Amino acid sequence: MKYQAVIFDLDGVICFTDQYHYMAWKMIADELGIYFDEKINNRLRGVSRMESLEIILERYDKVLSQEEKLALAEKKNKIYVELLGEMNKEDLPGEVKETLDRLRAEGIQLAIGSSSKNAKFILERLGLDHYFDAVSDGTNISKSKPDPEVFLKAAEFLHKNPRECLVVEDAKAGIMAARAGGFDSAGLGEAAICGEATYGMDSFGDLLKIVNENQSGM
Repeated sequence: MKYQAVIFDLDGVICFTDQYHYMAWKMIADELGIYFDEKINNRLRGVSRMESLEIILERYDKVLSQEEKLALAEKKNKIYVELLGEMNKEDLPGEVKETLDRLRAEGIQLAIGSSSKNAKFILERLGLDHYFDAVSDGTNISKSKPDPEVFLKAAEFLHKNPRECLVVEDAKAGIMAARAGGFDSAGLGEAAICGEATYGMDSFGDLLKIVNENQSGM
């Protein structure tokens, strides 16, 4: 079996919380009088909270202290977490849950590799708390994607080496992180067409074909 484990990004792969991030950052940007739209928001995908703030502040003509930046990032997160409270099990796509269940039934270990510090809370809202064999997130890393740290930590938690793991991502930065860590990768959306992923997927369910073909040596 080539892949003994699959490591998933969270936002844009297991679930979709982009609208909550956008709404929270938009409130911060509006407060500062900074122009912010969905195109700018797309630059924040897979990027840490503080790095996201720096991108937004590119259009700001004042200098903020580190303390002020930290306060803004914390305020954004509080807004975001309040919005996440609206999530529930109905926000987990049926295709995702069915695919995860089938992978588990086939003996594949499953892990999360997300830069979000709210990953465990999101999994709880989706009814997936304690579902994954390992969760590597923003609480246990110091570097964001495209650095491979979050995926390397996930593999370490699973007691696997990168060659035994497949990373599933929706952002180019995540695919680059997987490559940098020595992982094969499967891309969805933007990640499927960026030219860097090992496999491109049209839908989440395509993951079963990728894993099964490698399992059978095809």
